Amino acid sequence: MNIDPETCEHQPVYFGVININIDERTIGSVDVWRCGMCKKRFCEEKQLGIEAISDIVGMPKIGPDELWAVLVCKLQKGKDKWRLIRIKENEEIKHECLGEKIVDLAVKDYTVQDDQHTSFLVDKHVNRAVEI
Repeated sequence: MNIDPETCEHQPVYFGVININIDERTIGSVDVWRCGMCKKRFCEEKQLGIEAISDIVGMPKIGPDELWAVLVCKLQKGKDKWRLIRIKENEEIKHECLGEKIVDLAVKDYTVQDDQHTSFLVDKHVNRAVEI
């Protein structure tokens, strides 16, 4: 039975986690949830040491043409080095770099194309640690 993810009354269950590491030390994680009915995935970013409430309440949603990804900024340090993002196959995304400067990053085949930034898809790294 195929259920349309866009009309499903989601019933998310915990699916897994991705630990984000620097020098083998975990600095954050991405919790991954999956709807038991339609199998659509939902993600939450967890930055260690950050106790502020997220601006998104409930399960964050993505569009039917988007995937969850982690954007890694080689110019940032520590916890600011990565962000959970929604990414489309071929688009341009905006990223706040070094606290003030907004940069445009090209995306091709769901991957950021830039010398100072990289990305990886959440779906390919569930229940793994990723060294950034």
